[in-house]
Amino acid sequence: MLELKDVHTYYGNIHALKGISLTVNDGEIVTLIGSNGAGKSTTLRTIQGLNKPRSGSVVLDGVELHKLPAHQIAVMGVAQSPEGRMIFPRMTVLENLEMGAYVRKDRSTFNDDLEHVFKLFPRLKERINQKGGTLSGGEQQMLAMGRALMAKPKILLLDEPSMGLAPLLVELIFDIIQEINKEGTTVLLVEQNALMALSIAHRGYVLQTGEIILSDDAQSLKNNEMVKKSYLGVE
Repeated sequence: MLELKDVHTYYGNIHALKGISLTVNDGEIVTLIGSNGAGKSTTLRTIQGLNKPRSGSVVLDGVELHKLPAHQIAVMGVAQSPEGRMIFPRMTVLENLEMGAYVRKDRSTFNDDLEHVFKLFPRLKERINQKGGTLSGGEQQMLAMGRALMAKPKILLLDEPSMGLAPLLVELIFDIIQEINKEGTTVLLVEQNALMALSIAHRGYVLQTGEIILSDDAQSLKNNEMVKKSYLGVE
């Protein structure tokens, strides 16, 4: 479904991605793990068109995304729940979710999709008229994911969905990610909680200073000595 081939992305003179190549197949959960500054978020931003690669290609279902502006990439079926949630704080929960559907051409199933989001995240229905900025951190994360789902994406990009959340909420969020995937949405997950990410992913890539140093199925990565020592806290 998605293929990055030899992608080089820069911030000014800073070489952030140094020849990234990866694939995400239809129906998979693929995770990118790595320390802060490894290039995980930059990879998602490059797919989304927010950072343009200086060289290399990003292709979704045969369409070259790297040649398109970000708003057209959103129309193509790429939706992101960004790091830090980035919800609209002065808009209500409902208005935030409506914004998620903004790029959709087909509005006929809007109400059904809204109910589906509320089924995944019942707390959002309880807070439907509440301003986004007054929600708890966990509720804001649910809203960011729900907003992305309202776009009916082919692929959902999740950037650090567990950041700043209590352990019980982290488990809930990861259960919901699995549920979203089982319902047919392909997921590319960036996550510092490598253990949780590898527990739900099919495959994974390890990024280090802008380069992929390891890729394998999730179970093999969990058992890899370097991964255990560097990212899972196992001595």
